[in-house]
Amino acid sequence: MSTETLPYAPDVVEESEEQTSRAYLPMYKIIMWDDNVTTMEFVIRVLITLIGKEYSTAEKLMYEIHLKGAATVATMPLEQAEFKVEQIHRAAAMEEFPFTCTVEKA
Repeated sequence: MSTETLPYAPDVVEESEEQTSRAYLPMYKIIMWDDNVTTMEFVIRVLITLIGKEYSTAEKLMYEIHLKGAATVATMPLEQAEFKVEQIHRAAAMEEFPFTCTVEKA
């Protein structure tokens, strides 16, 4: 029998026993800061609509911002965090609030 008629036999590939390391994106936290003008309702609304928090969590975070002066409201990769902060600042500007958020490395 000719070897030309035999089906293709793939080479055996040996897998190494080394574990592969995964590269994860560095995480950044979004910090919301208290001011004397922005309403509590606005902060809760932004936390629900733009950050994706449940109402009860948003309310707790709003009180933390109000009482402590600032609170970390989310942790995500840098590009997403910057985009969320931009959305929040635009929403605040549309309602003429001086509300500010910052991004810091987690």
